[in-house]
Amino acid sequence: MPQPTGVQLASKEGRMALAINSYNLGYFTSIRSAADTYDVPESTLRTRLKGRPSRQEYRSINHNLTDTEELILVNWVLSMDERGLPVRAALIRDMANLLLQKRTGTDASSTRTVGVRWPYNFVRRHDSLRTRYNRKYDYKRALCEDPIVIRDWFRLVQNTVAKYGIQDEDIYNFNETGFQMGIISTAKVITASERALRPVTIQPGNCEWVTAVECINSDGWLLPPMIILKGKTHISSWYLNSLPPNWTIAISENGWTTDQLGLTWLTDVFERHTKDRTKGIYRLLILDGHGSHITPEFDLFCKDHSIITLCMPPHSSHLLQPLDISCFAVLKRLYGQQIEDLMRVGVNYIDKSDFLPAYFTARIESLTSNTIRSGFAAAGLVPYDPERVLSKLNTQLRTPTPPPPPTTEQAPWVPETPHNI
Repeated sequence: MPQPTGVQLASKEGRMALAINSYNLGYFTSIRSAADTYDVPESTLRTRLKGRPSRQEYRSINHNLTDTEELILVNWVLSMDERGLPVRAALIRDMANLLLQKRTGTDASSTRTVGVRWPYNFVRRHDSLRTRYNRKYDYKRALCEDPIVIRDWFRLVQNTVAKYGIQDEDIYNFNETGFQMGIISTAKVITASERALRPVTIQPGNCEWVTAVECINSDGWLLPPMIILKGKTHISSWYLNSLPPNWTIAISENGWTTDQLGLTWLTDVFERHTKDRTKGIYRLLILDGHGSHITPEFDLFCKDHSIITLCMPPHSSHLLQPLDISCFAVLKRLYGQQIEDLMRVGVNYIDKSDFLPAYFTARIESLTSNTIRSGFAAAGLVPYDPERVLSKLNTQLRTPTPPPPPTTEQAPWVPETPHNI
């Protein structure tokens, strides 16, 4: 005799539910008449009326936990994930064993435990759970992924733009990024299929630090950069005849920016190259909280020249700063490729005269108009759209609200057309 299909079983179960409901409501005086009317076995209907669950409602003998215990375990896994602490399969197994121990009231040595593969079967049983690889994430950044903090930032941007009548074309973002001259970038390469270990690419290894100060406009164009090299004496032969004349080359003792260099950039680069392109009266300059951006001299110059500065919340540049979102990662990757190309032709030491042309080429290829516009859009600034950022918040370090107690009232049964689950 052929086995019934899933559709037939679902149809039978639907008729059985209708028969049980109709009999309980008094539409039939006998169980046999209800069974005949809905075309279900009389014996099955009798046992179901006595409270025996359907075969689909029976739990497998491999399910060590009760429904309530599994629900507790699901809620625990979801709460840990919400707080940025996703659990491994071993921890789920430990929690399941702890629940078994609590139920039986015995110690761990005499309590039955779940198997090694039980957590994976548990995940497959619950659609709200799934396995995936995790990624490392800085704790301070996770703290700043707070929707309240992010909404306050966008409210500040919106109020500032409205207060000063700032046009979209007058919104800028500037920041510094560092390079180690002789370090190449990691890339996907093609190797022999029998290779067991990751391939190695030789790099010059010169770790002398260089800082590049870049500024982009929401309309898709960028200002000439300021390059800060390590040195005590400015030597023009580093870049003579190899760079555009509007680039600014500066030096510091360690290749990092300083308060004075930050002010120099503001006066000699930003003001010079933006004052004639301003559409309205005020310019908005979005920056981070680096010390060179918040000196009294920096702030006074901005006030005197109709430049409004807004500082992003700390540790949030990966979400709110266009340069960090779309530009710097591509710029560094392409610079690393330039250094790798130099290594292939025999250049095994990168100095300042090698760095500047390589950076020039990588900058042209990476900081395109489309890349700049996409950075402002992804940061929710232009066009103004806070949801672009809020929708990406996936880690909130907070204590979850306890779930509400289960209700004792049972919802009224509503007959429905049977269907596959």
